[in-house]
Amino acid sequence: PTSLGGGTGAGMGTLLITKIREEYPDRMMCTYSVVPSPKVSDTVVEPYNATLSVHQLVENSDETFCIDNEALYEICFRTLKLSTPTYGDLNHLVSIVMSGITTCLRFPGQLNSDLRKLAVNMVPFPRLHFFMVGFAPLTARGSQQYRAVTVPELTQQMFDAKNMMAASDPRHGRYLTVAAVFR
Repeated sequence: PTSLGGGTGAGMGTLLITKIREEYPDRMMCTYSVVPSPKVSDTVVEPYNATLSVHQLVENSDETFCIDNEALYEICFRTLKLSTPTYGDLNHLVSIVMSGITTCLRFPGQLNSDLRKLAVNMVPFPRLHFFMVGFAPLTARGSQQYRAVTVPELTQQMFDAKNMMAASDPRHGRYLTVAAVFR
């Protein structure tokens, strides 16, 4: 994942994406971008870094999965009941999202069986390729507790604002496209 708040992720990361796009224009470029939040960090340059890097993602990425620091911390506090989340806890959430999205690359399926087909089904216009990710069930790192969850429960959790990886309530907007990946 690329952090859009820092100079390395926003500057170097988007430069790398641009160079890869120039070298391999026919390949799918999928990014996982961590967006800064003023509630989590008060670094003055984070909003500027994020704003300047979004243009590169619009031009050079085919699919951008937006992950918000604020949402990650809220999930750790409220859902996972962690009093002091570590970077390991935040990275765990990001890694399970990345693993879930790329499931189609590891397991056979009919619909959205690769990233190109996912983009064809999900991107209504070329510049509208920024996705908000909902994930269920959410579990803490190293958690051994498992419980049976029904498909309707999973689906409801996926669309719940508490399970979104971006601090946004999906009930206050419209869906252009949706893909639900179950495994």
